[in-house]
Amino acid sequence: MKRFLAGYADVMDRISVFIGQGCSVLFFTCIVVSAAEVVMRYGFDSPSSWSTELAMTLCATAWVLSVGYVTERHRHISITMIEMLVSETTWRRLRLVQMLIAAGAIFILALALWDPAIKALNRMETSGTALNSIQPTYLKVLLVVGCILYLFQLSANLVRWVQNTEGDVSGGH
Repeated sequence: MKRFLAGYADVMDRISVFIGQGCSVLFFTCIVVSAAEVVMRYGFDSPSSWSTELAMTLCATAWVLSVGYVTERHRHISITMIEMLVSETTWRRLRLVQMLIAAGAIFILALALWDPAIKALNRMETSGTALNSIQPTYLKVLLVVGCILYLFQLSANLVRWVQNTEGDVSGGH
């Protein structure tokens, strides 16, 4: 069982890193779209009706899907002063508490987001803007997917914590 769980953690880590690194393309595309909008709006006095909505969607997608990568790398925001004040053993226990609280909170969030996502899919909500995209439906479903990825990566981190194979856990500093 230990080997199976370690394998799960390895696979989940690779998936999180792949998705997280892939999201860099979305951020770059957002920069290109925003720069093109500035040129079109101020250079040619011809603004688009879609660039703001697309840029928001690209950034939101990258942000939500990167959660597993950030969690795998232990690069989330942390209060480093507490780490400096407590022993290594206490800090290790605090990391466990943090992971358990995060897992509980994200599980509750996923449950709360599930029904709105299903309802949005059933009636295909649109933005109501000039573009009238399916952005609301897409983002509601994406948040559920992000919660699931986060829970899977948290469970992989918990496996690593139990097996004492975490690696660098120095947090966001």
